[in-house]
Amino acid sequence: MPVMGVPKFERFFRAAAGLDVSKNDLKRYNDFVDAKLYDLFLSGTADAKANNRDIIEPQDLPVTKGLQESIHAFRKLEEGIELRPLLDQLAARPALGMDAAEETEQRLPDLAGGLSVALARALKTIARDTRRPSTDQWDEAFELFDLLI
Repeated sequence: MPVMGVPKFERFFRAAAGLDVSKNDLKRYNDFVDAKLYDLFLSGTADAKANNRDIIEPQDLPVTKGLQESIHAFRKLEEGIELRPLLDQLAARPALGMDAAEETEQRLPDLAGGLSVALARALKTIARDTRRPSTDQWDEAFELFDLLI
């Protein structure tokens, strides 16, 4: 199940960065959110283990200052993301070896929203001369995020 439907996805990218995206971009966007949330939780698992815990607490997730600012920007957009599809996506991934605290799971929509705002703004920076990013520009943005998360 996708994080957002097509109309919401298009409206979100327009509001977040002034970009026009299409339903053809939705799969790559969903794959990005899925992969980056998993990466955050994978890193959180290591942090929880290092702190002798067997559950991922919110403070275990590597939320940087920039991601936190993107989460705040997401909240201002007032575009909600539902929790259930995010939990389903994480459950379909390889097991993390420990569960997340309920408070950590409740942060998933904000994390997904923050990642989405950051992605939209990164695309805007990469695709300065166009309102509709190309496949190569999406790939460049994904490469940047892979370096950071």
